[in-house]
Amino acid sequence: MTLHERAVPPMNADERTTLESWLDFHRSTLAGKCAGVDDAGARRPSAEPSPITLIGLVQHLTEVERTWFRRVLRGAVLPTVLGEPYDPTLPSGGFEVPEGATLAGTLAVWQEETAASRAACADAALETTGDFGGTPVSLRWIYVHLIEEYARHNGHADLVRERIDGATGV
Repeated sequence: MTLHERAVPPMNADERTTLESWLDFHRSTLAGKCAGVDDAGARRPSAEPSPITLIGLVQHLTEVERTWFRRVLRGAVLPTVLGEPYDPTLPSGGFEVPEGATLAGTLAVWQEETAASRAACADAALETTGDFGGTPVSLRWIYVHLIEEYARHNGHADLVRERIDGATGV
């Protein structure tokens, strides 16, 4: 995948377009890191002792999307992406890869969740707030946080992908 295959965010746009474009850019980067990887590779950890895998990263970012856009911004009560009751006190963050999980299936759930995220904030102003443990948090802050979250984990995905088959870039 080359830079041409991702929509480069506009360099002179309004705030919302800029935020949404950068988030979509990073979502596209994650998809690119997963392209062409088989299930065995997607389960391969980056390097000992880290358990991080591509499937685990996609699951985690699915959970991040679900938490910030639907739980926090919209107040929805939802299970984790793994179908278990949501428990914010657990440190796992969705990185554990369940038996039988596939990269294609995990990506499909992530794509459904990103669509739900877009829908959850489509009619909300950047100043709209949700509740994060009793603290109001704006949609603007959520967008910035998600951009940061994806950027950090795309760096992890880059290392994992390089270990799988030597592919770098994107």
